[in-house]
Amino acid sequence: MADKPAAKPKAVAKPEAAEKAKPALSTAKDQSDSYAIVEASGQQFWLQANRYYDIDRLHADVDDTVTLENVLLVKEGKKDATVGQPFVKGASVELKVMAHRRGPKLIIYKMRPKKKTRRKNGHRQELTRVMVQSISVDGKAIS
Repeated sequence: MADKPAAKPKAVAKPEAAEKAKPALSTAKDQSDSYAIVEASGQQFWLQANRYYDIDRLHADVDDTVTLENVLLVKEGKKDATVGQPFVKGASVELKVMAHRRGPKLIIYKMRPKKKTRRKNGHRQELTRVMVQSISVDGKAIS
């Protein structure tokens, strides 16, 4: 009978290394738990820091910084949320304008049956892509 070659030992993860990595992940998760709900152009947006969003066209140039003062709610990590009545006092969100874009084309088609009346129209919404730079309350940045 031929001898089988010895199997390679499987790598075993050290539990100490995994435990050291957990606190770093939880602090990163705490920062991502911070958010603000703001009112812009008649709509409400849920904003988190270091993410980009498309909102209705703003009258600002590319690379300009826009500050939104109409903050309805602020949640800071694991702390309780601060709800404004109607706005949170001293809260603001700084946005950086990345680009001006146009939304997808929507087709509007109206037809009156038995009347030979048809109308086809299209629409593309003018949008501004913004990056959330910071969310701050009373001048202190929370994220």
